[in-house]
Formats: sequence, structure tokens, C-alpha cells
Amino acid sequence: MDVLAEAVLAEADAEELAKLPVPEEYTAAHTRIEDIGVFGDAEDKDVRKALHVGPVPMPELAPDEVLVAVMASSVNYNTVWSATFEPLPTFTFLKSYGRTGRWEKRHDQPYHVLGSDAAGVIVRAGEGVRRWRIGDHVLVSPIQVDDQEAVTHADGMLGEGQKAWGYETNFGGLAHYTVVRASQLIPKPAHLTWEEAASTPACAGTAYRMLVSDRGARMKQGDIVLIWGAAGGLGVHAVQLVRQGGGIAVGVVGSEEKAQALRELGCDLVVNRSELGIGDGDGTDPAQVIAAGKKLGRIIRDAYGEDPHIVFEYVGQATFGISMFVVRRGGVVVTCGSTTGYQHQYDNRYLWMKLKRLIGSHAANLAEQWESNRLIDMGRIHPVLGAVHPLDAIGEAAREVQNNTHIGKTGVLCLAPKTGLGVTDPARREAIGEDRINRLGVRSLV
Repeated sequence: MDVLAEAVLAEADAEELAKLPVPEEYTAAHTRIEDIGVFGDAEDKDVRKALHVGPVPMPELAPDEVLVAVMASSVNYNTVWSATFEPLPTFTFLKSYGRTGRWEKRHDQPYHVLGSDAAGVIVRAGEGVRRWRIGDHVLVSPIQVDDQEAVTHADGMLGEGQKAWGYETNFGGLAHYTVVRASQLIPKPAHLTWEEAASTPACAGTAYRMLVSDRGARMKQGDIVLIWGAAGGLGVHAVQLVRQGGGIAVGVVGSEEKAQALRELGCDLVVNRSELGIGDGDGTDPAQVIAAGKKLGRIIRDAYGEDPHIVFEYVGQATFGISMFVVRRGGVVVTCGSTTGYQHQYDNRYLWMKLKRLIGSHAANLAEQWESNRLIDMGRIHPVLGAVHPLDAIGEAAREVQNNTHIGKTGVLCLAPKTGLGVTDPARREAIGEDRINRLGVRSLV
């Protein structure tokens, strides 16, 4: 381990951190350009074949960037996409991005450091950084924006320069160090451990924009919200936001183990996908879609006497037709992804004749990230970690997400040598309650 990393672990002050040299290379989880095509026509594209952990060169820091020593990160589904080179190899994005300017050229490399979540300590700040200092404990928003683009100042997610950090950019968070723009930084909640905090930004912010923001579904008290994949990283944050906002959370999951986890999280109604007769189907058979939609609608009406106001969608092809069928007249389907496939098939009559709305949503702008983080900092919303892996086991961690065997978020320790570190306000943690912060317990594989 390099001397700067050792100083971070020893909790050295800002003055000492500033004096120590930045290493010329660092350890990172990454893909390699020569691995494109490694899967051939294989049906099971096992991410473990394409994820590598090893040294990569340290990039130069731009004036508006900071270098963060990453204590912990977590796995998002875009790591699976990156490691399967689908729907496109991410090197395509990096090459295109690299053509746009001097600093952007750094990102066009034959390796891609992955990861769109991080919690850590600032160890360097570019000369243009004003509001952050060396030694600050921070989280990273998963979205990088162009602050010189006009629309960014209305909503950063609408800018052409908006990119998913660690997916459409290089130098992501599954590493000992990461390079991020100062406009991505969020203060780390002081009562959380490194791994807990690192599990929240991407999913909590995304769920907040989808449900609460005026750019999303605008959930109100009493709304019935149907949440597909409710035991996953996005789903567990959606359940909590619905409950915190006075709504009724209806979660759909694929196993009894996940159903029990959701009940412990406080989900109002839990539906096992097997009850709907859809199994692992692709959701394109109209008869199956209608039959499953009727079963699901009946379950919800039996419980609450009404159809759902909002459907929280990210599963995609397998569920989208059912979502459009089951949401009430005038209701909203809000979608941020398609983990089972991008080609959606649904009967458009249900959309136009029943005045339903479809909203596309992607991650969150910085203001929405800060708002969702505020709820976490207040102890209103909590991280939900199912397991924590060491960085050198990133293949196994990502495989859990690829196979959908995880519950909540899958954490990854980077520089942190063990779980449980990083709490700087133990009094607040005690006041909130360990049982609330870790309702499901954490399976540590470190």
C-alpha cells in the first residue's frame, strides 16, 4: 500500500495528506479492451471472466476535479453491462468522449476503471475547486455534468454533456482512488460506516428523482406504489421513500427469502412473482401479460380497494407490459432502466385511452442527490446492505448482481481493511439505532 493510502487509514490531518506524494499507479477493478468478444455466442456471459483487479496508471487531475481515496464502493447494474460489453462496449463511449478535449482525452484508455458509487477522503483538489478541502469525507454522485452547458443550470440530467461516472467515464469508484468533478461531491453522513454510506448515492438518488422530485412521479400521501424488484438496490430505497412519504408500498420479488426481507423493511404488501404466473418470461406474450396484470391488480385491490397510482419500473422487458396494464386510469409508470431487456412491448390503448403517463428518469441531478442524502443523514432513510466483498473479489460481487441473488446493495471495501469503520458521529448512530440502520444484517465476506 502506498504512503498516501496508509496516511488516510491512519486518519492523518489535511496538512499531512497534502505533503505526501500521490502514487503513480493504483489498484482498480477494470475491464480491458482486448477482452471484447471474449464471450462469443455464450448465453451466460459470466462477468467474472472480464473483471480484473490490478494496477492502472494514476491520471492527471483537472482544475475542477478532486482525487478521492476510496474507502468503499458498491456494485450497480452498469458494472454488469460494462463487464458483458453490452449493449455496447463501454470503450466506445470512452473513445468518443476522449475526442472532445484535452482533459477528456485521459478517459480513452485500453482499460476502463468501473464503479458509480464511492465513499472516501479527498486527498487532492484542483486549483479550481472552491467548496471542498483535502481531508473532507465525501460521497460521489454517479452523474458528471457539463456546468458550461446552459440547460445544466435548469436540470443537470438534461444536458448533452451529462455522463454516468464510472460507466460512460473512466476512473470510477471500484478502486483505491477515483477522480471526480467537484460538482459531484456530497457530504458523507457522519453516522454511517464507509460501506454503508457508499451503498446509497446511485440508488437513493435515482429512486428519489423517480418518486419524489417534480421531474418524476410526484408521489403524494396515500399513493399506492407498485415496486418491481423491490428487494434490489433501487427497490429497497424506493420502499423506504414511499413509506417515509406516506404512501403504500407494494413490492414484487422473486423468492420467499426476498419477500421476508421486504417485510422486515416495512413494505406494506409483498407479492411473490410466482403468484403472477410470469416466472422468468420475457413479457412479450400479450395473453400472459394480461393474465398476470389481472392477477396482480386483483391482489392489490383485495388489499386496498384500488389500483396503483404509480409503478416504479426498472426491470424492463419482462414487466413493462404488465406495468402499463395494471397502473390506474391517469396513473404513472416511471422507468429508469431495463435489466431484463430494452425492447418493451405493451398495448398502447391502455396508455392513451386511460390517460396514463409514462416518465423516463435517469439517476438524479446534484440537488436531488443532496435531498436524498439529507434524508439519510437525518436517519429517515437507511442503507440496505446485503453483503460486503473485498475489492479483489469484485467478480463474485458483480456475479451476485448479474444473477439477481443479492438483497439490497452489494458493497465493496476498497481501502478500508474491514467493515464498521468511518463512523465519526457515534452519538447520532446510537440515537438513530443500530437495528434501524442494519435491519437485515450484513453478510461480510471480507
